[in-house]
Order: sequence, then C-alpha cells, then structure tokens
Amino acid sequence: VTIRSMIMAVTMAIFTARIHVITGFSTALRHQGKRINPPFSTTVTRLFAAKTNISFTPNPEIRDKATSTVLVGRHAALKSLIDQTDSYVSLFGFRPHPEVLSSMHSALDGNAAAGGSSSSYVIVPTVGPAAPRPPHKLSICALKNSVTRNNHPLSLHAVTDLVRGATPSKGVTHVMVLVEDYFGLGPVGAAVGRSFPLFNRKTTKKSRVGYADKESDNEAENEDDESLVHVTFLNSEGKVIKNQLEIAAAEAAADGVRLACRLVDTHPEELTTTAFAEECRSLFENDDTVTIEEIVGDELKEKGYGGIYNVGKGATHAPRLVMLTYNPPEDVMVTDDLEEDKSTIALVGKGIVYDTGGLAIKSRVGMCGMKHDMGGASGVLGGFMAAVKLRTPRKIRLFLCLAENAIGPNSVRNDDIITLYSGKTVEINNSDAEGRLVLGDAVAHVTKHCDDVGLVLDMATLTGAQLVSTGKMHAAILANTEELEQRAVKAGLASGDLCYPLLYAPELLKKEFNSKVADMKNSVKDRSNAQCSCAGHFIESHIDENYQGGWIHVDMAGPGSKAERGTGYGVGLVLSLVGAPGFDTRQ
Repeated sequence: VTIRSMIMAVTMAIFTARIHVITGFSTALRHQGKRINPPFSTTVTRLFAAKTNISFTPNPEIRDKATSTVLVGRHAALKSLIDQTDSYVSLFGFRPHPEVLSSMHSALDGNAAAGGSSSSYVIVPTVGPAAPRPPHKLSICALKNSVTRNNHPLSLHAVTDLVRGATPSKGVTHVMVLVEDYFGLGPVGAAVGRSFPLFNRKTTKKSRVGYADKESDNEAENEDDESLVHVTFLNSEGKVIKNQLEIAAAEAAADGVRLACRLVDTHPEELTTTAFAEECRSLFENDDTVTIEEIVGDELKEKGYGGIYNVGKGATHAPRLVMLTYNPPEDVMVTDDLEEDKSTIALVGKGIVYDTGGLAIKSRVGMCGMKHDMGGASGVLGGFMAAVKLRTPRKIRLFLCLAENAIGPNSVRNDDIITLYSGKTVEINNSDAEGRLVLGDAVAHVTKHCDDVGLVLDMATLTGAQLVSTGKMHAAILANTEELEQRAVKAGLASGDLCYPLLYAPELLKKEFNSKVADMKNSVKDRSNAQCSCAGHFIESHIDENYQGGWIHVDMAGPGSKAERGTGYGVGLVLSLVGAPGFDTRQ
C-alpha cells in the first residue's frame, strides 16, 4: 500500500508539473482585470519573436525584480569583488552563499581567450508573508585578465558572447559589468547592446483561448512577451557608477548598435533604398539639429553622379544619395580635445541594400548574405544617430550611398564606360566591384562642395580580401597620413571596433586599374597584389584635387557580420573619432 501510494503521489506530481509547463506557455487571460481559466485552447501563430528591452539608468529596485543576475568582469577583478562578502546584499539584493560564488569563480580560467561563464540557481529568501520567489539564476562571466596590444582590454567581443549566452530569453535580467576605474562605459554598452538584436521574422506559437468578446481577443493579441535587461556598471570597489554623461553614452551606443544590426539583418524586400531613406527621416523628424537632403534616381544622372546612378539603375527602387547634416546646439560644452580641432567630420557609407553582383553575377552560395552589403551605411548611420543623441560638440555630415546592384535590362554592363562625379571615366570590368563606384561619387561630392570638412571617413563592406588582410574581427583601414592611421587604430582599441592598417602606396598600386580606353578600370588586374589597398586607393583617386584634409577608408567586410547576423560595427569607431562626450573616457 505504501509503495502504491508513493507511485500515485509521484505520478500526480509529474502530471501537475506537466500542467504547469503547458499553462506556462498559455497567453494570460483577463476579464475585468481578473485572470480566468480558458474554456478551450487553440494555437495561434505570431510573427516577431520576443523583444528584449535594455535599460541603463541606475535603479536599486531592479535587484528585487530581477529573476536572473549576470556578473561580468576580468577574472582577477571578479575575485576581489566576490571576496567582499559584506557587499552581496547591496549588489544582488540577497545574500548568496559565499562558497557558491567562490566555486563558480574557481571553475573559470582567467587566461581563456574567449573568457568563460558559470551559472547556478540559488534560493532567494523571503521575509514574513511574502510569496516565495522562484530560484534565481546567477551567472558569472569571467574575461581574460590581460590581452595583447591589438585587442580591447575588456575583450568586448567576449562580453557580447558571454552576456548573450548567460541571459535567459524571458524575465528580468540584471547585468552587472565590472568596468573598474579605467574603461569607458560607452564601448561596453555597445557590446551589451550587440547581444540582443532586434530584427526577427520567426513565427512563435502561442496558446490562445476562444473568447466571447472581441475586446478581450484584441487584448490577448497585443500582449507581447518581452524581456528586460538592466545594465549596471561597477567600479573597482564594486560600487555603482552613477555618472549621467557616461551612462547616457552607453545607452546611446547600445541604441546605435542595435539600429545598425537591425538594418543589416533586415531582408532586401523590406529594406529597399526607399525604406532606408524613410528610416533616416523618421530617426530625426523631431530633431531640429539635423537636416536631410536627397538626390534620387534620374536626378543623379543629370547632376553627374554616374557611380551611384549606374550601379542602381537596374533595380526596382531608385538609387539615392542621402545627405544628413548635424549642427550642434550653441549651448553644448566643447571639450578640450575639440578646442584644437573643430573641423567638420564627414561620414560616408556604402549602402548597397542587396548585391547580386550585377551582370557579373555571384554564385548561389556567394550571393546569400549579400543583404549585409549595406553594413557600412548602417554603421555610420548608427554612429551618427548616437553622436546626435549625445549632442556631440562638432558638426558632422553623413552621406549614404543607397543602391541595389540588381540584374535587369537596364543594369550596367562589363565594358561600359561611366563618368563619376569627379569627372573621371571608369571602364567597368567587374560589375560586382560596385561599392567603390558609389563611394567614389560621395567622396568627390564632399571634397568638392563641403569646405568645412577636415576629415572624410568612408566605411564599407568593400572586399573579401579584407578578411585575408586583417581577419574577421579587425577592419582594414587606409589613411592618407600616418597620424590619421594611428588615430584610427587608437579609436578602434578604445571603442572595441578594432581596426588595423593596410599598405598605403597609391603610386605603386594604381597601375592595377590601367585602362586602354578610360581613365581607369574599376577592378584590379592582379588580385594577388594588395587587392584590399587597391580598392581603397580607387576611392581615394576621386577625392577633389584641391582638398587638403584627411581621409580614412574603413573596409569592414569581416567584422560587419558574425554568424549570419549584423554586429553594428562602426558605431563605436565613429563615436570615438568624432569625440562623442562620455563615450570612451572616464571622469
């Protein structure tokens, strides 16, 4: 009898657990503010998977609301924090057993290149008649203690991967990042934002009941599953950083990165050149510090922008040159760095919303993923938006070269000769080398018409050769002065958008573009002769001859995407180069 009773009890427990699991996926039903049990259940397919919201504003109440906690930092710094057992309640809102944290930390290697994480569920005690809280997921993410000279000291790529892996898909997660006393909050905010991309067209199946009235039906359809990630930054002593400027920079950087990722991830049927331009207008429609102009379709041809026009003329949606200008308010504070150099910075982005290769068509495998070919435009747009939010005390111009390199009766052909805005003629010997054509038009426009510009930075997913040159995590840069080259590398290390210099030798490489019938061809003769540098020099050759300022070319074909997702590369690099307040410096 005893054994039979035990079996029945276990069976009932399993059955009850299954009921809880099933109802856990059911849509909450409410009638006059009260939860009701569904009379019957149907399955409804929902577009757009759960969205993650990110908050950075310091909020002590998050400790009580969080259902999981993620602690991130360098291995040695975490050890010092964990040893401060008297600070557990102020950090977590409860007191986990010290041996639990010590064991989790000891299981991690402080010299692992990718870092490591350890997770455990802990019981959160309650006081008095309060309802028991569910087990709390506690994760420790340890970063490498020291890195080599070509990496950010906090290994921000690892931060992104570790935070993404440790954060549950639902509930409220408190992410605490131990930035110590040295590292800027902005780059870390960008890394955390990268963990939670916005674009998703997966369908999710939710259980929904049959309803007696339409009003409650609409209520259930609008009830979305959203998770919240709250980020808190800690100094070396484990105290919460409350500097508003630095926290605002982290939030703006995260927003910029998530915008860039969303645009890169969006498929070309949805993100046309028209939609991209509308996105720009919607971002700044209520901001009187930003003005927007466009040159569209046949007007490009009439005004001489032969690169952008010819690349995009075969597509359904017309090519565009979108020009945005940010004029800082008069009351913004100018930093010491900007006192020395107040010149305007012009950002130029390659925005090929889809690249079939044109009539030099790509292979089936090679064409997949070419929605990412506007990664340069998304990166500079995200950086521009974040810089505007932070009221950067410098005038910034943004030029987006938007086109689809499509196949059709009007597509540009190999052997065609076109004239770019610089006035130079180009013989097309590869319609799949289109990015340099659109960028050539834009840099010609900037250096011819914008007298206030002291630095032009163009960014593009330009060549596959970039991955061979500098790898998947470092963009390749080409700069017309050694000083700018070093400045870009320094900005990459500070922001986490890593980059590394290419060979700069235009007089040795320009022969690769020799043409018998035009000023140049658009693709190299010898692909084994510094191809990535050659592509950059092609763009440089269309800079106006009277321009005396600086030029940086950023080829980010590798770091622009990872595992079929956009990374938001370029946002941090832009913020660092323009001197966005509070981004990569500590007060």
